[in-house]
Amino acid sequence: MSKAIPHGRREEDYLKTLYMLSRERNVIRVRDLSRALGVRPSSAVEYIEKLAKKGLVVHRKGEYIELTPQGIKEGERLYKRYEALMRFLKEILMLPEDIAAEDACYIEHGLHDLTLERIRLFLEFLDIHLKEKGKINFLERLREYYVKGKVPESCT
Repeated sequence: MSKAIPHGRREEDYLKTLYMLSRERNVIRVRDLSRALGVRPSSAVEYIEKLAKKGLVVHRKGEYIELTPQGIKEGERLYKRYEALMRFLKEILMLPEDIAAEDACYIEHGLHDLTLERIRLFLEFLDIHLKEKGKINFLERLREYYVKGKVPESCT
């Protein structure tokens, strides 16, 4: 596992959001970023300048924002962390999407890389070893356990 560059929560949110936006569109504008993050455009510009000084983005006033190769690498790493948590929270804990998104955004900043890797591997293990039918049965039984608070008869 490669060593990640330490970032603060705000920086991680910016990098992850820039990476997500770059996957959706050809160009990223300040207004796109500020909308996605729920901040004023002036705040977004101020923070983009900090990221540019770190060599993570390229941005000239009035132009588009572009992630550098290092910015892409870090943004992708952060996005994969978020994606794994979202999948775990939605599929395994069966939380509604809005709660899963809020919690994933909160949790992703504090979890150790090894913890996230184990969550990813757990999900991969389920995919491989339960295949489609077994996974569906497993998740149906898990849902029943969540609702009723006791092990389904089909499991005992």
